Amino acid sequence: MQYLLLICQDETRADSGPSEGCGTWGEDLAERGIVTGGAILHPSTDATTVRLGGQGEVLLSDGPFAETKEQIAGFALIECADLDEAVKIASTHPGAVAGGSVEIRPVLAGGMDKG
Repeated sequence: MQYLLLICQDETRADSGPSEGCGTWGEDLAERGIVTGGAILHPSTDATTVRLGGQGEVLLSDGPFAETKEQIAGFALIECADLDEAVKIASTHPGAVAGGSVEIRPVLAGGMDKG
């Protein structure tokens, strides 16, 4: 089963930047066929949020929609047997080890076709 790991960190902390250990963490798991994709994201200050107004007009705002301390800093797509294995993998991510959090979401079967 596929799971998406959303790596969340407090951007106001000085040590919240991309971890040097992320590459090694991902490379090892990719070699084992567990990590199938992922990336580090630009800070939330570079985000654009899209919403639709009452008449279907597109409303854009700078930054994230939610006002929180923790923002999504990156993501990883993993392939695991079950949620227990996904939790074990997520708990080793450098972002979690550094005091951030990792949200685990199962990916719905089917997804978006590349056709």
